[in-house]
Amino acid sequence: MENTQDHTSTTKAQKWVLASTSIGQMLESMDISFISFAMSSIIIGLHISTAAAGMLSTVTTFGSLLGGILFGLLADRFGRVRILTYTIFIFAISTAGIMFAQNFITFAILRFCVGLGAGGEYGSGVAMVAESFKKKQLGKSVSITTIGGQVGSIIAALLAAIMIPAFGWRSLFLIGIIPIFFAFVIRKNLTESQDFIDTMETGKRPKVSVKKLFATPRLAYQTMALIVMVIVQIAGYYGLINWLPSIMQKKLGLSVAGSSLWTIVTIIGMSAGMLTFGAILDKLGPRKAFGLFLIVASVAVYGITFSFNGFTLLLASTVLGFFSNGMYGGYGAIISRLYPTEVRSTANNFIMGFGRAIGGFSPAIIGLLMESHSLLVIMAMLSVLYLISFITMMTIPALKGLAAEE
Repeated sequence: MENTQDHTSTTKAQKWVLASTSIGQMLESMDISFISFAMSSIIIGLHISTAAAGMLSTVTTFGSLLGGILFGLLADRFGRVRILTYTIFIFAISTAGIMFAQNFITFAILRFCVGLGAGGEYGSGVAMVAESFKKKQLGKSVSITTIGGQVGSIIAALLAAIMIPAFGWRSLFLIGIIPIFFAFVIRKNLTESQDFIDTMETGKRPKVSVKKLFATPRLAYQTMALIVMVIVQIAGYYGLINWLPSIMQKKLGLSVAGSSLWTIVTIIGMSAGMLTFGAILDKLGPRKAFGLFLIVASVAVYGITFSFNGFTLLLASTVLGFFSNGMYGGYGAIISRLYPTEVRSTANNFIMGFGRAIGGFSPAIIGLLMESHSLLVIMAMLSVLYLISFITMMTIPALKGLAAEE
């Protein structure tokens, strides 16, 4: 089996799995960042309010929820590779179609379709990573794939600084179709993991149902608690990545290029945090890793409000990105370890999908709060959310078992 390999002797199959999953994450992050940098122009071009603009990001999460449940079940039923291919086509084509959206409804429908593909892609990719590496390598391996997403955000920031002034915001979304060709080539080189094949051959082919995630009261609580943690993660990420560039443009007088620099530095902090978190997760277990990062994130998100110039903003953004979003890859790692192969893709997509759907309200809520509350109040609310996630994490019994294994 692939997952018997040492980390120092990564196989060709393992490299293909990491590469393909990273590209899928890259596409999703590029789209989120495009919305962020184009937000001001979209509001003007479509003649919509800030609250409606926030909903354009939120509606994606509902598509992600539906796509996650549907394609997660299909991936567990028919295989990860096939579903990975289908979902990335849906995601990329819908992203490119946004270029031609002339009104709010059309834009929202396309964003919903983007969510369908993005939601389905995540669980399939994470499941393949989990089935290709040993448990002690899983935290770092999943974190590597999420860093691929951060690379996509950096590319988006650079493209936004160049293309919005020269060609307008619509040109950004057309680029969304380009990575489809690279992803298609990579996914042609993938095969199902031996773990998945063995599960299918032993007659454990699952029924298309999410009931297994709630089979017992203990399991039901675990599933719901993980959803709460993901809600906080997504609310913080979407809220910060969508609105902070616009907020700082007004507060500190940053240009689009200046906000792009802010985002790039924040993303570099996120990537460093992801690698660090993955290593800590594999070494010390989930309770210590999540506990440390959640507590520091609650302080860092509030501390960014004290930035008074470009330098202090960049410094605060780096620290915030490191701790608040360094945890992102950890969710896929622990979900994959807590749920068996026959429902692994479903569990990842269901938990992440619901977390995204609810946490995805963050941009719309922040958009409303911006009209009547200060930045200090908004960041304080996010700070409290991270503390709630910490308390929730400490109450999940199965995480104690994983910590004992470590």
